[in-house]
Amino acid sequence: MALYDDPRFLAGYRELRRTGMGLNDELEIPAMSALLPSVDEGLRVADLGCGEGELAVRLASSGASVIAVDASTSMLSQAVEHPRIRYLQADLAQLDLPGASLDLVVSSLALHYVEDFAGLVGRIARWLVPGGQFVFSVEHPVVTAPLEASAQVIDDYADEGRRQRNWFVDGVVKYHRTIGSIVEALLAAGFSIEALREPQPSLDQVERKPHLAVHRRRPPLLLISARRS
Repeated sequence: MALYDDPRFLAGYRELRRTGMGLNDELEIPAMSALLPSVDEGLRVADLGCGEGELAVRLASSGASVIAVDASTSMLSQAVEHPRIRYLQADLAQLDLPGASLDLVVSSLALHYVEDFAGLVGRIARWLVPGGQFVFSVEHPVVTAPLEASAQVIDDYADEGRRQRNWFVDGVVKYHRTIGSIVEALLAAGFSIEALREPQPSLDQVERKPHLAVHRRRPPLLLISARRS
């Protein structure tokens, strides 16, 4: 069962989004939007880990033709319909798409659930046309690093691999990799790095939403824009 098909997890996640207590609205969405290209009519896009289609709808509403992919039946059942979006239920670990069929691949806070990041990046490079762009966000490696979820300091950074966390439910599995490993995987697949961002809340944001204060101590997110050479 996909993580987001667990009713307890899904209820917790939706409440987080409803109340604005997550990082999406304040940090991730503005940072992602700043890295995305201007969308021309007919731009061919794949959204990996699309959830309920929020990003896919924004892109499609600007004229893009979007393949929106997610493993969760529950999330896709609530996805917003749009004439320029085709939703596809698939595990990113097995997903394959036609070569040179995309101009842009995006992924919002999904790839830290993927074990074989380098393998997926290699496939994405094949899916993109030359000059195509790959823009994604993940939990920052300083957040995923500690082997013990209760650790209050950056620890175990060099020990890449599986991490198990309690987030709404026990046993949520994510994969830690260093920034260096992420960049090396992109370079090995033939990408050039155009931007690397580590957004943190401003003092004004913390004043409005005090729960964001911890994220000024260390960056919660990593965003990268890469282009296929």
